[in-house]
Amino acid sequence: MPLSFDYGDALSKSLLYFESQRSGRLPYNQRITWRHHSGLTDGLEQGVDLVGGYYDAGDNVKFGLPMAFTITMLSWGVIEYGGEMEDAGEYKHALEAIKWGTDYFIKAHTHPNVLWGEVGDGFTDHYCWQRPEDMTTSRQAYKVDENNPGSDIAGETAAAMAAAAIVFRKTNPHYSGLLLHHAQQGKYDESIEVVKGHYTSWSGYMDELLWAALWLYKATNNEDYLKYALNNAQAFGGTTWAIKSLAGMLSMLLLKEEKHMQHMHILEQYRSKAEFYICACLDKNNVTNVQRTPGGLLYIRQWNNMQYVSNAAFLLTTYSDYLQATHQNLTCDKGQVGPQELLSFAKSQVDYILGSNPTAMSYLVGYGPKYPKGCTTEEHL
Repeated sequence: MPLSFDYGDALSKSLLYFESQRSGRLPYNQRITWRHHSGLTDGLEQGVDLVGGYYDAGDNVKFGLPMAFTITMLSWGVIEYGGEMEDAGEYKHALEAIKWGTDYFIKAHTHPNVLWGEVGDGFTDHYCWQRPEDMTTSRQAYKVDENNPGSDIAGETAAAMAAAAIVFRKTNPHYSGLLLHHAQQGKYDESIEVVKGHYTSWSGYMDELLWAALWLYKATNNEDYLKYALNNAQAFGGTTWAIKSLAGMLSMLLLKEEKHMQHMHILEQYRSKAEFYICACLDKNNVTNVQRTPGGLLYIRQWNNMQYVSNAAFLLTTYSDYLQATHQNLTCDKGQVGPQELLSFAKSQVDYILGSNPTAMSYLVGYGPKYPKGCTTEEHL
């Protein structure tokens, strides 16, 4: 008999995680009560206020690039499924999680051409396991500016603020406008040397700029952003903080709007890249497909594989909705795929994370009767 999962509880636990990762002065309604204020002098040595934002994974470092990608994805989730989040009683928590990140991005954008991209040092931090409330490691801050350009982190942060501006447009129009103001102003790892080995921008910066242009177009309807994306279309890879096939997905969704029919030939290129990735996840390409573990989980990289799985599940779900709404099927090398089959596979990946796996363990901490409760060096996939 198939296992049944409480997706509402999984959503709640996922959003609760953001509160556990908060840096800065915590609010009165903080639900993770074992956390306290931390990083209250971040930026002080550089004469700027960089208090706030999120710590990265199990570190006490604030890396701007993955933080911005996270906020973009969370915003996209609210844009697509805000109604469902509201029904689950989690819409308010989702908005709070987004705003905690975007408040920090506004602070980090101290000048039209200056963006502070990191606080702390990943190398020394990894050698010293401390609570953020007690940390003694370096809080050096690093920036990108006209002399030390960082198009990819600037593009990713602009995308995050543009996507969030859409989220807050109705509930907080002034804040939405402020986000757009910052988003429209103005080589990441070449400028911030200490980030290498942690979040290198392997694909360069063009994907982030296209990603930003598409979100800015969606937020402003300014045709200049769309023209930039159309005129600079290039290949996209997987769905991570560094490579944005999601940009292909986003532009593909524009095909629903009749006014974009004149750009069909270029938009179809984006769509084909997104569909190739989706077919690869489904093992439906003749040659290149995404590997799977013996238990059926997508296996993309050795480290932190679950983030790729969850991003892929979101992309497949969103694409399934698109196919359903437009009465289409996906055409892969190995045949046609309907929206329900696509959704079922996305669900199988989420269910694996929640406990439908060979160890019957939930990989979402706090969810279900059995989940990781300590550090381990061995992965059971």
